[in-house]
Amino acid sequence: MIDLRKLRDDEAYRHGAMAKGVDADSIDRVLALDDAHRSALAAAEELRAQSNVASKEIGRAAPEERQAKIDAAGELKRRVTEAEAQLTAAADELQKLALTIPNPSHESVPAGGEDDYRVEREVGHCAPEVALDHGTIGERLGLVDTERAVRMSGSRFAYIMGDAVRLQFALVQWTLAKVAEHGFVPVVTPVLVREEMMELAGFFPTDRNQVYALEADELYLIGTSEVALAGMHREERLDAEQLPVRYAGYSSCFRREAGTYGKDTSGLFRVHQFDKVEMFIYANPDRSWDELELLREIQEDIVGGLGLPYRVITVAAGDLGAAAAKKYDLEVWLPSEQRYREVTSCSNYTDYSARRMSTRVKTDGGDGKSSTVLAHTLNGTACAIGRTLLSIFENHQQDDGTIVVPEVLRPFCGGMDVIGPQDGS
Repeated sequence: MIDLRKLRDDEAYRHGAMAKGVDADSIDRVLALDDAHRSALAAAEELRAQSNVASKEIGRAAPEERQAKIDAAGELKRRVTEAEAQLTAAADELQKLALTIPNPSHESVPAGGEDDYRVEREVGHCAPEVALDHGTIGERLGLVDTERAVRMSGSRFAYIMGDAVRLQFALVQWTLAKVAEHGFVPVVTPVLVREEMMELAGFFPTDRNQVYALEADELYLIGTSEVALAGMHREERLDAEQLPVRYAGYSSCFRREAGTYGKDTSGLFRVHQFDKVEMFIYANPDRSWDELELLREIQEDIVGGLGLPYRVITVAAGDLGAAAAKKYDLEVWLPSEQRYREVTSCSNYTDYSARRMSTRVKTDGGDGKSSTVLAHTLNGTACAIGRTLLSIFENHQQDDGTIVVPEVLRPFCGGMDVIGPQDGS
């Protein structure tokens, strides 16, 4: 959730929200509701104070005054009940509308929409068009079977098979080893969460249409382990000396891919189920921007270590999700498409998610007194397995149709250096 005080008083903060598509009228409505909530809170507190005084006066009243005092106290209690109902209604209305205001974009983020990103750098040689796209080479080598998966589950599902499975778990092991060098603690997270957690993590209401729901159990399948990791320290106070706290979540992920009809329907690029290693950081507010750069560096180290050509872009404000104040995308070159495609991203959510989660940092004020501030949270994909596999298929395929295994992965898959046709393919 946004900082309503800053939305009211900080022009740059307000401008950052508007840069993400929020109109001035929506902001003014939220601030008006905030005023109404403050007024209702003040009125309720004043009536509670009066009611407490009236209750005490009953015991001190003379016998002939007692009934009048009781009646007056009863009337005040009734008014307190009404005021509290009005306060609850005002709070609910404010909460509902405030949730629709996104985290303002950082001043370093370029303005504009999807096509207004800023290219930070390009690394590696972009290969010419390949003989086979990743879907075809996967099917020919017996590494991917989408035809049978479609018959069983529908479009955007696939069986991963044979040496591709070995390559997948080599990616997981190598990636976890890489992030462990930076103090990330591995976590296997739940994949089902309550609706409240989807809202607190910042995915509802904006991304509700992308999430699979188990309505009978009131649970939702996560689209990233970020959701579960964001809730690990809900309503906790972290000592500043503990920070940063870094986690690497491994999970299967599920996305409906609503709004992508006709896009990337073959292969592994846009599927409903995939596995991912996700980095998540709880940071001190004065260090979160350094942590964002660390996430980007780790992502470049992983993708570059696999020998994949890539570029880094800063996403424009109008293309940012609701929670991100700034986001880098790392895109790998796909020879079959002759263009870059996103394989990882990393974002600084600043205090947007932590405000909902009530995750705070306890700091030493220097005079022996401690104070608390909202933590900053960040996230970034360490390895999206399916998209990384397809990038390896295309960029490391040879003229004979086989695939060279990146050198860094060979120790994690029994020394296998080339993937050829699988038995029975």
